[in-house]
Amino acid sequence: MPDALFNPQSEINEALVTSALLGAGLPSEAEHHLWEAGLAYHLDDIAENHLREAEALAPGHAAVLIGLYRFYFYKGRLAEALDVARRCLLKAAQENDFPADWRCVRADDAEFGRYENILARFFLFSLKGYAYLQMRLGETEEGRLAVQKLLELDPTDKIGAKVLLGVLERMGRDDE
Repeated sequence: MPDALFNPQSEINEALVTSALLGAGLPSEAEHHLWEAGLAYHLDDIAENHLREAEALAPGHAAVLIGLYRFYFYKGRLAEALDVARRCLLKAAQENDFPADWRCVRADDAEFGRYENILARFFLFSLKGYAYLQMRLGETEEGRLAVQKLLELDPTDKIGAKVLLGVLERMGRDDE
């Protein structure tokens, strides 16, 4: 259940990569390594080396973090994807001037419901990825808290957190 943020076809990916708001432009050499990582996706070591090269050239850049997240997520390396999701949350908090702890972010800290507010959406998508991974890794209470925060920040649920809430509610029930 990957998020739109981490979907290769997502419009938000393009906006994050090119957005001056998220760390200015991506250096062309880092962009080249991200491109090469995508081409070598089926060759785990080579793809990961390209991602690490991109990270060395543009540490903390949203595009690099998203690339790392997607790689680990789709390879089933969920603990590593969770580490990157945490880094995305910190980056999003810094870029939005939010508290570093996502639990302390309040609905009036940003216009979370506005599609054009790319920085707030980056935070929401990062928190959604964090919540999902916590759930997948067995930390259901932490996942539930993150989902509840998503619904507090985005009460109209543009981000789709209710889907995760539904998964949490069905967990542990026997199939009938």
